[in-house]
Amino acid sequence: MLYIGIDLGTSACKFLLTDEKGNILNIVSEEYPLEFPQPGWSQQNPSDWWKAVKLGIPKLLDGFNAGEVAGIGCGGQMHGLVVLDDQDEVIRPAILWNDGRTQSQTEYLNNEIGKEVLGARTANIAFAGFTAPKLLWMQENEPDLFARIAKIMLPKDYINYKLTGVHCTDYSDAGGMLLLDVGHKCWSEPMLQVCGIREEQMPRLFESWECVGTLTKEAADAIGLAQTVKVCAGAGDNAAAAVGCGVVGDGGCNISLGTSGTIFITNSKFSVDSRNALHSFPHADGGYHLMGCILSAASCNKWWIEDILKTDDYTGEQAPITDDMLGHNDVYYLPYLMGERSPHNDPSARGAFLGLRMDTAREDMTLAVMEGVAFAFRDCLDIARAQGIEVNVSRVCGGGAKSPLWRRILAGVLGITLELPQTEQGPGYGAAMLASVACGEYPDVISCAKALTSVRETTVPEPALVEAYEAKYQVWKKLYPALKGIL
Repeated sequence: MLYIGIDLGTSACKFLLTDEKGNILNIVSEEYPLEFPQPGWSQQNPSDWWKAVKLGIPKLLDGFNAGEVAGIGCGGQMHGLVVLDDQDEVIRPAILWNDGRTQSQTEYLNNEIGKEVLGARTANIAFAGFTAPKLLWMQENEPDLFARIAKIMLPKDYINYKLTGVHCTDYSDAGGMLLLDVGHKCWSEPMLQVCGIREEQMPRLFESWECVGTLTKEAADAIGLAQTVKVCAGAGDNAAAAVGCGVVGDGGCNISLGTSGTIFITNSKFSVDSRNALHSFPHADGGYHLMGCILSAASCNKWWIEDILKTDDYTGEQAPITDDMLGHNDVYYLPYLMGERSPHNDPSARGAFLGLRMDTAREDMTLAVMEGVAFAFRDCLDIARAQGIEVNVSRVCGGGAKSPLWRRILAGVLGITLELPQTEQGPGYGAAMLASVACGEYPDVISCAKALTSVRETTVPEPALVEAYEAKYQVWKKLYPALKGIL
């Protein structure tokens, strides 16, 4: 049988076709626009996502027997607010995960409702990217549109709705809304009341591997598949990527060096970060995880290489960086191009280069960008370590992980071994794996991950780099507090 994995990203939707053994048979990508109507705002039209699905899946199946497709799974960008009216029409553009317009609503939740109350109700505090502050923003700034809301869902859930007609979400994605009682895996009635919404406006909750329905006739005709194809609930992109990398069960770790960056630490039991700097969410394997998120990771490198240096030669820009430069760069970079989430929870934070001199070269700044992102990951890892969590090995995925140099820097900054999975397709591959479980190909997610994932390459931290980067990190971590309130 064949399985389709959908990775609904911020700039494009990627589609993977796999067989029951996890072999990737085809990959297709469809891009769509991203809107920035005001500084710090970020939104998209959900109809563009569905248009990408209708274009991408037929291309994906070109040359293959569509009748062999048994299931579809979707992993997608988290936290985005999608609102439908009573006719299931989209009310307004989706407010995305990296949108910073909700600072005042976030402060209200954390300071007026209170972090302790939020933690007790949802296992998390409010961050500007979360869904609950977006609902409060709509209520305050778009009351007429807010009054029309009949259904609330997340980006990948809109795709599942268009495929099946079912209003659904999964626990891993719902955990990032600040509306879910994570410990009990149910909607938090007190939080719904705070946001002025009712439980009937929320989607039905599923485990990630559960089948939510089969294709409607309209969807089947649009993408060229049979109505019998099963659609699973899917997962938030980070949970889906962790599944795709084989990070399931107790004690696993996955670092995603994508547009945003995450460090994802698994646990079979529910737990919380006492400092509330890390998120506590359900995992797509039925367990839980702690996660630190930095809003700008590989996107910092893309901004520097493509927008500032005006080139797409990433390898060529890294080539002049020599071994002796690692850990001895005088240039520092703060990667806060879209504000920051973990651990600062500061949507007003901004990026910066510091330490420039007359002899600073292009490659010094390129290296500083890579190091700055690695230091931001270190911020998150140190919080987990302060909770008594030991991480010595981590899988690593995402576009930035393709760079051997960046993996070497990251291993040195974190002081841990990094494992590059055999398959680097992260969320899309994990989504296809979840679909195979939904169709009975494997008994559970952990069995599926053991069967289909393996390590292709390992990067071991070099003692000299670990020592050098420890000293650099101690300087770097003083920069944000020093600049806070200035930038």
